[in-house]
Amino acid sequence: MMSSSPDPNAPEAWEAEEASRPLIFGEALFDHFPDGSRVLGGAPFNVAWHLRGFKAHPLLVSAVGRDEAGDEILERMEEWEMDRLGVQRHPERPTGKVQAQLRDGDVRYRIQEHQAYDAIRKDALPPAPVLDRTDLLYHGTLALREPTNRETLGHLRDTLACPVLLDVNLREPWWTREGVTRLLEEADWVKMNREEASLLSGRTMDERGDLLQAARDLQSRHGIRNLVVTLGEEGALGLDAREAVWQKAPEVRDAVDTVGAGDAFSAVMVLGIQQAWALADTLRRAAEFAAELCRFRGAIPDEPRLYSGHLRRWQDGV
Repeated sequence: MMSSSPDPNAPEAWEAEEASRPLIFGEALFDHFPDGSRVLGGAPFNVAWHLRGFKAHPLLVSAVGRDEAGDEILERMEEWEMDRLGVQRHPERPTGKVQAQLRDGDVRYRIQEHQAYDAIRKDALPPAPVLDRTDLLYHGTLALREPTNRETLGHLRDTLACPVLLDVNLREPWWTREGVTRLLEEADWVKMNREEASLLSGRTMDERGDLLQAARDLQSRHGIRNLVVTLGEEGALGLDAREAVWQKAPEVRDAVDTVGAGDAFSAVMVLGIQQAWALADTLRRAAEFAAELCRFRGAIPDEPRLYSGHLRRWQDGV
């Protein structure tokens, strides 16, 4: 039987209950590269990592295998002082794996099937006193490719009285239009990139006016209260019931790579929703943090200084 780790009665497990907290649902995995190296990630894991860097207390709800990779994920979480109460251990399935392949100079990713994170069980969730502290539910689309996770997420969505942030992540062949449409209509906030907005709206995104119209159509068609479309080097577009906000991308000096920039953006969106920031402030702060991350190697650098400067500016109202 799958169990949670650590023991829910342990003092460490209950420490983070003191304040409201976001629940981050979905995959924790390793990207495996041809040279034998592997990199810890998964969008929900990355978002939870950044939130802890910002001194928040996210509850990551995921599953890993009873294997070396699962041990490493839990060890990394402990080192970063992340709450591990929501991470289940599957007795048979392996810890999530994505195989990176080099083809014609490009890196392509093959997502393995039937991984531990595909089987997050609702009967192994943390106890009600822990879940009742949740003030935001974040999830993506990749981890909903199997019925078990869809049932567990549905249970959480039905029982938690909090906003839902959907971070769209369309990976072939692991999504259906019908499934994504349902998720769009159940979310209070939705984030997607330009390509995903084009695909879901059926419109081209070449011009600024086209993008705005497509975003408005998506918002109206699916009843999306708040929609954010990230535009890479061009910044982001945010829409709510009152306004459309265009956010330019900050200039990045000494950029190392852009891996995980979208997840960094999402993490700040979580904070903005929790703390009721204005939409323009949320987009600006998210874009600034995502740009800053590009100066570090990898999606989740172990660098407290990456977070401290932004925290100080936000506390000063900047």
